Amino acid sequence: MMKGFLTALLLLLSAGIYAQKRVLQDRLQVPVLKGKQINPVLRLKVIPSGTDVPVFVKSIALSAAGTTQLSDIKRVYVYHAVKDSTFGHFGNLNNAVLVGALSAPFGSNQLIEINQSLGTGTKYLWIAVELNEKADLLNRIALKATAVAFDNGKVNLPASKMDANRIGIALRTHKQDGVHTHRIPGLATAKDGSLLAVYDARRDTGRDLQGNIDIGVSRSLDKGKTWLPMEIAMDMGTWGGLPEKFNGVSDASILVDKNSGTIFIAGLWMYGVINEDGKWLEGLNEGSKDWNHQWKTRGSQPGFGVKQTSQFLIVKSEDHGKSWSEPVNLTRMCKKEEWWLWAPAPGQGITLKDGTLVFPTQGRDGTGKAFSNITYSKDGGKTWIVTNPATEESTTENMAVEVSDGTVMLNMRSNANTKDTGSTNGRAVSVTKDLGKNWKIHSSNHGGLIEPTCMASIIRHDFSQQGKKRSVLLFSNPDSKVLRHRMTIKVSDDDGLTWSKDRKIMLDEMKSRGYSCLTSIDENTIGIVYESSQADLVFQTIKLTELLK
Repeated sequence: MMKGFLTALLLLLSAGIYAQKRVLQDRLQVPVLKGKQINPVLRLKVIPSGTDVPVFVKSIALSAAGTTQLSDIKRVYVYHAVKDSTFGHFGNLNNAVLVGALSAPFGSNQLIEINQSLGTGTKYLWIAVELNEKADLLNRIALKATAVAFDNGKVNLPASKMDANRIGIALRTHKQDGVHTHRIPGLATAKDGSLLAVYDARRDTGRDLQGNIDIGVSRSLDKGKTWLPMEIAMDMGTWGGLPEKFNGVSDASILVDKNSGTIFIAGLWMYGVINEDGKWLEGLNEGSKDWNHQWKTRGSQPGFGVKQTSQFLIVKSEDHGKSWSEPVNLTRMCKKEEWWLWAPAPGQGITLKDGTLVFPTQGRDGTGKAFSNITYSKDGGKTWIVTNPATEESTTENMAVEVSDGTVMLNMRSNANTKDTGSTNGRAVSVTKDLGKNWKIHSSNHGGLIEPTCMASIIRHDFSQQGKKRSVLLFSNPDSKVLRHRMTIKVSDDDGLTWSKDRKIMLDEMKSRGYSCLTSIDENTIGIVYESSQADLVFQTIKLTELLK
């Protein structure tokens, strides 16, 4: 009888010990990056039985089941944070304290010793990963806590299915090479197989034009495994006697001529400042604080001159991106004089089957209203022709794709979506069969692809399957009507008529600036550069077979 009583008492005491604390676990669906030391992937929320109960953690048991290759992991860190909001922009663990670490080699099950009192109240423990530089971009990292040991007992965490984290590269990080912010990515595959990423190198601040901004280029010679140091393709310096912060170039779009191999980059240059009344400001100097940009108020105006309107520049490379020509100004050649603005649409241009080169472009008409269109060349880039707007609604950033019957489809950011979070939220889509002389609204217009009013990317990917030539459309953007989060790639195998809700891959669930650009690396592999929650620009690769499942 006494033995049974003692057993029951021990069980009750044991239950009381376990009941003192609860541990909740979340894995973040974010990329784990090479080139970034601290990659938070796992959050443990420790809830004591009362606000005055101290939390003393002895150890954390981790499982790496589901990790493709354990040697990809160089080190695992444990950080203690008092507040949940400690996980900041770019995955920075602000005000968090390192309380434990474990170095390679790793087994599938590991114990990280902590042995620290964390104080009273609810606590947050972040598990972060550092990768080896040779980690394969197609591999996954899967960490999960299986138990947390405290000074007065252990809490075993239930088994649960959690998506593994994809590996990526921190292509450009905040303040890297003295550049404050890298934004607005484009991505293309050169004829020799090199990858070229283009972007704004915003040297002084993260703000849009006007500012000290150049067009940066990063190249990869091994399909994105490694990247060469940043080079500059466009830099207007102190042109016209004004400081660099009044000679910014932004919004790069990259186009590879698939026949000749020539690569073009288009960018928008602003000289000085046109104020909100449409007046170009005289006497600007390094100390001047004046600012405006091409989409704000009357920041770009009718006309062709540098003091009237923003300028459309283009440079080219005939050695697969190793060197770049001096910029050529296409403004007078293509812009309608009454338009307030004619500008590149950032991302990537295309080569049509007949050899026509097509840049996605955008602008503001004679009333200042935004529009989207294309600009094309029939002579290998010597001369360019700008088309009519693709839709009557207010649209801006866009990308073009040639579908299987030769029709050009333009997928556009719609300003209507700024206020529309209902059933009609969606990308604006128009098509043309005569290079923009006439446009027709596509059936997927507003409803096929949701957006939080943000730049997006669309490409046609060609491949062979069982000896037959096939193609699919691939699309990337923040998969949301409200926030720029959930960076996602989607698939259409019917030329964009429908987009499968089941066949999509989310790369980054956290909030970011949200711009992206896709490219076909080879028949079997897709590459993407995007503005991530974990770095200014992240590069990742995805196998086509995964997208087609």
